[in-house]
Amino acid sequence: MPAAPVVLLHGVGLDRTLWDAFAASLDAETIALDLPGHGAEPALRAPQTLADLADDVLRRLPDGAVHLVGFSLGALIAQQIAVQDPDRALTLTCVSGVCRRTDAERAAVLARLDSARDDFAASVQASLERWYPAGTGVAAETIAQTRRTLLANDVESYLYAYAVFAQGDAEIAPRLGEIGCPTLAITGELDPGSTPDMSRRLAEAVAGARLVVVPDTRHMLPVERPDALRTALTELISESEGVMR
Repeated sequence: MPAAPVVLLHGVGLDRTLWDAFAASLDAETIALDLPGHGAEPALRAPQTLADLADDVLRRLPDGAVHLVGFSLGALIAQQIAVQDPDRALTLTCVSGVCRRTDAERAAVLARLDSARDDFAASVQASLERWYPAGTGVAAETIAQTRRTLLANDVESYLYAYAVFAQGDAEIAPRLGEIGCPTLAITGELDPGSTPDMSRRLAEAVAGARLVVVPDTRHMLPVERPDALRTALTELISESEGVMR
């Protein structure tokens, strides 16, 4: 078990309960935080930057260095923390992350933002259909819980957070080369929004980073394939601790 805690950051529109089953499976101290504007945190009432969200999370991290694990928007925030306060990140794991979107990829995510602004409930349904298509092996109750979490969002707050998700990869891109801690980029082979190409871009931008593409897996990797994530994360932490000894 690592001496330092594993800090888990969820994606936009979700909350810390995303990690419940995964955290219970780890032989480590885990701390799952609600992102700014999510879960039990106060709603966002003004536009945000990626740095703003990272500052908020940094204030709530435990003392000392941690193993940072971020999913989707949480991965962008974890990257920002690793850049602006490198002593806090022993390792960095970016799960279903986005990186240096192309013009077409940026247009697609901005279209989803517009859809959420126009009809939030319909955008939630569209997200569920992307994440859990017909034939998914994810339990029906897990899908229902995801739906409940998404629909419970304060819509104004969600839109401010989603805008950071849509633009934050451009904000952090020029500084990715500054990340010095052992880094893992892991995503699903079939993720249409946080694609394998994006994780490859991240792995290429961060010196020594490793890339894992999980076969036959979509966006919700922490709940769809927690075993694959646990194995990759455990290897990253074990190897990093071996280097530090």
